[in-house]
Amino acid sequence: MKGENYRHIGENIKSIREKHQITPSVLAQRCGVTKEMLLEIESERVNPTIATVWKIARGLEVDIDSLLTGQEQLRRTFSLSRHEDITHLETDEEGVHIKVLSPLSMAEDLEMYILTFQAGAALHSSPHAVRTEEFLTVLKGSVKVSAGEKEVEAKTGDFIHYHADIDHRIENTDQGVSEIYMVVRFQRG
Repeated sequence: MKGENYRHIGENIKSIREKHQITPSVLAQRCGVTKEMLLEIESERVNPTIATVWKIARGLEVDIDSLLTGQEQLRRTFSLSRHEDITHLETDEEGVHIKVLSPLSMAEDLEMYILTFQAGAALHSSPHAVRTEEFLTVLKGSVKVSAGEKEVEAKTGDFIHYHADIDHRIENTDQGVSEIYMVVRFQRG
């Protein structure tokens, strides 16, 4: 990126990263840039593309102008996903239907779903990333939730929170259809 206004972009990146106590390795992982490239940019030895600056801003959770000007501004979001644009997934598990409510940009950060289970259907999940958590509210029916050695039955209106970095399973225990709202939160760093 060229221009007088952008002369110290590497210094701005380093300053904001250090202010938030984020290591170069963690920031590199968050934004999909190698640690070596990040350090080259911070030391002003490499002139980054606008796409790279955007990735770094996203990794730092700041507005791109913060990196360009050195004046930190929180990235403000206001987004609507229309009903007709919501992703519907069919799983390998028969009788389980998933609606992905959260936008793709939130994947592996914070994900929100509506899951519908036909009678007797179950969803088996392998461990997610370390410290990942699931928050589940039963909207209709009842389900049995297992995470590792723990197991509980939850009914309409119940809420359950558990770590999902171990094998876990949700099974419809109702005679009819059960529906749940689920939030998955991935821990960074």
